[in-house]
Amino acid sequence: MINVSEVAAAKINELLVEEHKDGSGLRVFVQGGGCSGFQYGLMIEENGQGAADEVYESHGVKLFVDPISIRYLNGAEVDFVDTVTGGGFTIKNPNATSTCGCGQSFSTE
Repeated sequence: MINVSEVAAAKINELLVEEHKDGSGLRVFVQGGGCSGFQYGLMIEENGQGAADEVYESHGVKLFVDPISIRYLNGAEVDFVDTVTGGGFTIKNPNATSTCGCGQSFSTE
């Protein structure tokens, strides 16, 4: 299962309204690359669930995750942080054994 923090859910819903994509959800995925081996990906999913996707709902946000990505993301949480240099989405992943300095790349055992 993947969760979304309340702060991230509010931001996601705000973005969906701004882009006139009410009813859409968020695709959360893992792909090869980055300095630690894997990197996270987030994108608005307008087309709904793929044939093999897992679908979760957290704080009113639909999350779509493919079967390969869920192996690396089970138990993770999508969050939104605001810093002095700007804001952005982050993923808190209990499966990551190491991450790079930017936090967008990770590795597992």
